[in-house]
Amino acid sequence: MGKTGTDPETTKAEGAVVKGAATKGSAAALVDVMRALRDPQSGCPWDVVQDHASIAKYCIEEAYEVVDAIEREDMGDLRDELGDLLLQVVFHARMAEERGQFDFDDVVAGIVTKMIRRHPHVFGDADHADWEAIKAEEKALRRIERGEEEVAAPRVLDDVPAPLPALTRAYKLQKKAARVGFDWPQIDDVLEKLVEEAQELREARQAGEAQERLEEEMGDLLFVAANLSRWMKVDPEAALRRANAKFVRRFAYIEDQLRAQGKEFSDVDLAAMDALWDEAKRLEKAAE
Repeated sequence: MGKTGTDPETTKAEGAVVKGAATKGSAAALVDVMRALRDPQSGCPWDVVQDHASIAKYCIEEAYEVVDAIEREDMGDLRDELGDLLLQVVFHARMAEERGQFDFDDVVAGIVTKMIRRHPHVFGDADHADWEAIKAEEKALRRIERGEEEVAAPRVLDDVPAPLPALTRAYKLQKKAARVGFDWPQIDDVLEKLVEEAQELREARQAGEAQERLEEEMGDLLFVAANLSRWMKVDPEAALRRANAKFVRRFAYIEDQLRAQGKEFSDVDLAAMDALWDEAKRLEKAAE
């Protein structure tokens, strides 16, 4: 699908796949491509045998690649990565369509309906959106659609998805709890708790505790760090991504400088690497 021009094989293939679609750049064309890939007789063997569970991880991977392109401000990559993410949506919709459950048009119709319902101040006569009332209405509608009877109110933390990245989920869990008053009175209390958890981790390590206990203490420390991020209105995932990028950038500087000197990491000690690290920091600050 990456070829362009007048190559006869490409033209033949594309014509067979997207026949009937408005344009090659339409969503309908992508739906047609996926239908062809999933065809049991003439499709791609790999695509044919996949199911929702086997490709679930790719949704997460592609979403992260979208975020990476955004943070790098690479619009060409962003366009491509958004396409890869859209492909996952179409893939799942096609598998559901094969089972008579729903299709891509149903997915689009569902999100269009939801956006209109969630923005009565834009598409209706309301002065503003009452988010809590809208969410309660949506949950009631889902119960009706599924033929479910009225059930007990869900627990406060029930709608925080378990598959979220752990740091993000920690942030959202504590944000939810804070809404009902389960929160520290002030940020200084959170900072003190962070110090306390760090000390408990230090004591557990010094006492030679089992790895499971060390993991528990490390989890407590990270959980409090996520809460501190919430208090400071900092996205912990975004903050950590920036820290990762900074580490990669400065470490690459060390590596490049050693190569320029004809040296390997094994040829220098930690002090020499630290000196280059500090040099990278100074250069970054001078460029700000």
